[in-house]
Amino acid sequence: MSDPLAVIAELPGVPEAVTDARKAVDRLYGHRVLRRKSPEVSARSALRGARASAALDGVDVPLEAIPEVTDPVVQGALRVSAELGRLGPTWRAAPRQVLARLHTLAAAGLTERLGRPRGAAEAPDLLGLGAAPEPEETVARVDGLVGLVTGTSKAPALVLAAIVHAELAVLRPFGSADGVVARAAERLTLVEFGLDPKSLAAVELGHLELGAAYPESLKAYLSGTPDGVAVWVRHCASAVTLGVREATAICEAMQRG
Repeated sequence: MSDPLAVIAELPGVPEAVTDARKAVDRLYGHRVLRRKSPEVSARSALRGARASAALDGVDVPLEAIPEVTDPVVQGALRVSAELGRLGPTWRAAPRQVLARLHTLAAAGLTERLGRPRGAAEAPDLLGLGAAPEPEETVARVDGLVGLVTGTSKAPALVLAAIVHAELAVLRPFGSADGVVARAAERLTLVEFGLDPKSLAAVELGHLELGAAYPESLKAYLSGTPDGVAVWVRHCASAVTLGVREATAICEAMQRG
């Protein structure tokens, strides 16, 4: 297929879900608070996203406690969140470099193999997805993912972001902190490919709020069937919409003062 992402974009229910998410983002970008304070909204969204990403990796702490938390998973998610804005242009040109950098930030204190692909089949299975692919298969699929990020497609940014997230989550290419890396790469894709250029939507929080649907949708993706892949992309659209809701709440709170 010359444009596999375009094929995915037309799977059952995907066009409607993508359109709904796009409309939600457009409504958010019309909020008057963003005329003057979009960087502050983005920063608050990033903090909520980092907390949610750490929670999805098993370390759930209250937002107000984040500054005092020393857990390496939380600290890694915070470092990743703080760095995303500087990685955008490189993501399109050199995705492997960005993934290595994200892992170096996310996994400090968890492993000594920072930024290096795993050399063994074993990888933590925090989401109950089953055994990770063998290293050889993982390398080949990461090559394919790099081709999608650096290539051209008529598919919406949300579709590419969903596939980026899913592939990294199921491949677990580093063997540590892969969930944090996958969710960061999804957010980075949404920003750099134009859906959410100001990085306002706390999409990680959307995945957290969807609860068991997050791992279950990834399992559907793992089936490799068109219906399973569609389930995952629709899930990601819902996560974006929920992330927009959180960003809107941030805007409303700032407006009230």
